[in-house]
Amino acid sequence: MNIGILSRGPQLYSTQSLLSAGARRGHAMQVINHMNCDLLIEKDDPHIMCEGYRLDDFDAVIPRIGSSVTMAGAAVIRHFEMMEVFTTVRASALLQSRNKLQSLQMLARHGVDVPRTIFARVDCDLEYLIDYVGGLPVVIKLLESTHGIGVILADTRNQAEATMETLQRLRGNVLMQEYIAEANGADIRAIVIDGKIVAAMERKAQKGEFRSNLHRGATARKVELTPEEAAVVVTATEIMGLDIAGVDLLRSRRGPLIMEINASPGLEGIEATTEVDVAGLIIEFIEKQVQHLRQARREASLFP
Repeated sequence: MNIGILSRGPQLYSTQSLLSAGARRGHAMQVINHMNCDLLIEKDDPHIMCEGYRLDDFDAVIPRIGSSVTMAGAAVIRHFEMMEVFTTVRASALLQSRNKLQSLQMLARHGVDVPRTIFARVDCDLEYLIDYVGGLPVVIKLLESTHGIGVILADTRNQAEATMETLQRLRGNVLMQEYIAEANGADIRAIVIDGKIVAAMERKAQKGEFRSNLHRGATARKVELTPEEAAVVVTATEIMGLDIAGVDLLRSRRGPLIMEINASPGLEGIEATTEVDVAGLIIEFIEKQVQHLRQARREASLFP
């Protein structure tokens, strides 16, 4: 098969891991910088031009879209969908999962427990908001935060007020969430592929830090999820319409809380910690899906 990886960073670990996994299984792999793609819209012949070449010979694409270019990346994915190329992440699912407010709304609506959250207005009643999420300290985060950037723990009312004002004056969309003290600076990242949890690790924040991002010095260890946690993780990916996802959850007194769902989870930390070839499993998933699509098309041509 010809498989494209939509990525602006060919040198990144995740991109390289996918390239190697595909090549080991005999596929022709190519990195495509989706920011260099021109989308040609035509009723009978939608196609994509990239750096002077027409991209029309791909069986599948693997989107690795950075959060800063979500809309542009989703447009490229949608065009591949128009061209009937299999994509591991659909454009609609990418957009839903990247919008933290919308994803939390969808999860809560379908009965999945999440940290108590408020999408705050500029003229909000701060005292009420703090009480609603369970009191101080509170977590304040930008709606577009990633890798822990734009995520702040406010220990006092004055600190919470100053943080809210600063972020809102910068025209930021701000969420306030309850702080899960019993998690003790740890969360769990689980990787789901085709409705199955293939790897999971616990990330523990370094001393003096509450954010458990590996980029910020957190440590990681392999863990097994409880049946309740596993069920919640898989349900969350189904709600978001994701076949491949990284799901972040917190262990709380009231049970597992889904914190975030990532449509393009990084592979370096999870592969190193669990020794699971996640990239290889993604390629296997693509092989099965493309085979099913080819079979369906053959049957459709025989019985129009």
